[in-house]
Amino acid sequence: MIKKKFLWILAAMLLIGTCSLQAQVVNNTTNKEAEYEEEELDDEEEEGEEEEEVLALGEDEIAVTDDEGNEEVIEFPEAMTYDLDSLMNLYMSKTYLSNAGDCEMKDVNPVYPKETYIERLSRIPSVMELSYNDVVQKFIDRYSGRLRYSVSYMLGAANFYLPIFEEALEAYQLPLELKYLPIIESALNPKAVSRAGAAGLWQFMIGTGKQYGLEVNSLVDERRDPVKSSYAAARYLKALYKIFGDWNLVIAAYNCGPENINKAIHRANPGNSQTGEAPNKDYWHIYPYLPAETRGYVPAFIAANYIMTYYCDHNICPMTTRLPEQTDTVVVNRDVHLEQIASVLDINLDMLRSLNPEFRRDIVPGQTKSYAIRMPLADTGRFIDNADSIYAYHADELFNKRMEVSINDDVPTYTRRTGKVSRKNGRYSRKSHASRRGRSRSARGSAQVTIRRGQTLSEIARRNGTTVAKLRKLNRIKGNNIQAGKKIKVR
Repeated sequence: MIKKKFLWILAAMLLIGTCSLQAQVVNNTTNKEAEYEEEELDDEEEEGEEEEEVLALGEDEIAVTDDEGNEEVIEFPEAMTYDLDSLMNLYMSKTYLSNAGDCEMKDVNPVYPKETYIERLSRIPSVMELSYNDVVQKFIDRYSGRLRYSVSYMLGAANFYLPIFEEALEAYQLPLELKYLPIIESALNPKAVSRAGAAGLWQFMIGTGKQYGLEVNSLVDERRDPVKSSYAAARYLKALYKIFGDWNLVIAAYNCGPENINKAIHRANPGNSQTGEAPNKDYWHIYPYLPAETRGYVPAFIAANYIMTYYCDHNICPMTTRLPEQTDTVVVNRDVHLEQIASVLDINLDMLRSLNPEFRRDIVPGQTKSYAIRMPLADTGRFIDNADSIYAYHADELFNKRMEVSINDDVPTYTRRTGKVSRKNGRYSRKSHASRRGRSRSARGSAQVTIRRGQTLSEIARRNGTTVAKLRKLNRIKGNNIQAGKKIKVR
């Protein structure tokens, strides 16, 4: 049986034609399927001819082998796996980005000596340490190879977003090279949502976003707002730097949280608390103790800085950008739907959504608090002039939540004590024992009382809220003669 399996493996390797002793990563710009690397079996040295394990790498992983031959699998940041087609379906991409007409983008990715990459990284004006190693090289190869068309998109989209990032970082006196952090976080997609639930260009989790002033509820998600989220990210990065004092640790903590960085520091420096020796907090020292994706996070950030600077040297052309027209905001203090604005002012609804990505369901809850709506500069005055028409347009259809409702009480309401119901004028209501005392109902549903000794028709009428004439008519009584012990209808 083992020999039969071995023959099948040999046949498969002959068909594939890729037998190697060391796993490799192949960067292919057109083939998006995972490629598999197999190790050759040596049946002459081992008696049992056992089948060896085959390492299968997915698209989201790379393999790195150290000098001792140990192989490590590193996960790519999620944004490096996004489909370019989905990015190009964004309104800003479809409307303002196009392939460069004056730049011929070749599929040839030049390979340079190691020293070239080291020298280029050192020339980037940076406060942060942009060091080189084999892991960084793997990420540079991925950006310049398989992801080269995504890089072309991001170079074009950077014209929209990088000025916003730079203003926020400059406001808090942070290194401007951090502007490339959203490239590995979201691939510059403001609508990006991770598997873990992080959202927006800077990929804030709900808890962290709220901690830094971003509102998140069913209608509003300010994590998607490029301006508000950029300033929140700058505050968060500054807070992390106060904790760690090292920018590599800061962006690693941005990915996996400061708690995991502190755990990795303690695991990488066992016994330091007893000896009193200061722990080594260098990112590359604690690297083996970090989560799989975080181990690739800093290398990906370094590679992003490299490729966004030296894209021309890898035959990558930026997409041509036509910046959108100037915009302004109007503040509303009433609920308004983006469709109301688009219809009355005859402007593109997708454009409004693109300018206001924080409104999750196109509803601006101005009645809760004042909100600013961004729109083309020329349309802000028209909004003010036509505000009443905008608020009234299909309001009943677009805002159909009822403020007050009536209860359907046609269904009997049962009392637990007696399990009986009573009905009056078509509506059911509970009757207390006191109200039923001395009364019974006939088969036809009319109330009756038993005549007591000495009672008169006048007394019975008064007790039961009726008149003597009605009692006489209802019971066909002539005169005032009634007999004690008999029953008389009262209604």
